[in-house]
Amino acid sequence: MHLGYSEEDESFRREVRMFFSEHAPADISRRWRVGVHPPARDDIRRWQRILYERGWGAPHWPVEHGGTGWSAIRKHIFMEELYNADAMDYGWQSTQMVAPVIIAFGSDWQRERFLGPILRGDEFWCQGFSEPNAGSDLAGLKTTAVLDGDEYVINGQKIWTSDATIADWGFFLVKTDTSVKPQRGISFLLVKMDTPGITVRPIVSIEGGKGLNEVFLENVRVPKSHLVGEAGMGWTYAKYLLEKERTASAFLYFNKRELQRAKDIAGQEREDGVRLIDTPGFARKVAQVEADLMALEWSVLRILAEEKSERNLDAVVSALKISGSEMQQRVTQLQMDALGPRAMRFDDHGEPQGDLAVDENWPDYMGGRTSGYLIARASTIYGGAREVQKNIIAKLAFGL
Repeated sequence: MHLGYSEEDESFRREVRMFFSEHAPADISRRWRVGVHPPARDDIRRWQRILYERGWGAPHWPVEHGGTGWSAIRKHIFMEELYNADAMDYGWQSTQMVAPVIIAFGSDWQRERFLGPILRGDEFWCQGFSEPNAGSDLAGLKTTAVLDGDEYVINGQKIWTSDATIADWGFFLVKTDTSVKPQRGISFLLVKMDTPGITVRPIVSIEGGKGLNEVFLENVRVPKSHLVGEAGMGWTYAKYLLEKERTASAFLYFNKRELQRAKDIAGQEREDGVRLIDTPGFARKVAQVEADLMALEWSVLRILAEEKSERNLDAVVSALKISGSEMQQRVTQLQMDALGPRAMRFDDHGEPQGDLAVDENWPDYMGGRTSGYLIARASTIYGGAREVQKNIIAKLAFGL
């Protein structure tokens, strides 16, 4: 058995690494590295345009819509190198969430209207799924959309809507039929975020970021042509969206990069004159996390090897979500352990255009570490709470 990459894939890795080294804007990477959230819209657009001009704007899309045609392994290498370079990995809600749904289920007009601006970075999207009483149980959503002539009239509220303040468009799950069982009455609508009747209210999160929002919709009128696919099929489209990236929920690339960052910090912080990384206690912590992360990586690679498999992997994906989200907490905790009392320093990330400079008493590697740790506390909740994922595993894998 050969547990490695082919020479062709390694050559591809070198090409990608060189590109990021030469073309990833240093100022954007700096803000991304320290965790400014939400990022500046101009940063997202500028970096997406650079990737687009190289032909790498959406590697996972079909070639006919601007994708690269890469194998699953090459997409994996691309993402690994992107994180290693501290290049921005953003716009997921645009390129990796709504776009695949439009490609698979949208009308010819929708594909023509929306895919190009997403690919070029001209338009940015947010996701309107969760509601105050419908988070992990999306079937319980209450936001309604009533057809009035050639328009839908939307009323309701969404919450935890990431980046709604900087988004041009949103894709929303709405109830269009209340006479059928909950899943059958949900539709998928594309909504321009400056439409009259939409109010966005930022929610300041624990680290000071303003990326999360409440969205209120009051008599918001949306053309019928913005309905994706068929009315009442939104639940199916949402499941397709969430299942499209089978391995994304493991947050593998983030976890590998942040573990390396923890090791780098421990290589510079000292305890009684000894580098922290060289102390037996801390080295043991690193080894435990590193071994588990290696196991997670091989689990992801096994899924990638089954890219074209029809086997139902829902239970496996839920297991990856649990392991990956818990690993986010473990690697960021390791950074806190390495920083010691320095971890008490607070970075105000409310202003994305700040220079984020730190003085000589606060080394550059400290920037954003504490806020990243705080954000990771929610990793076992967002994207499907850990408890819900365990129920899925119990049902699908063990028939309980």
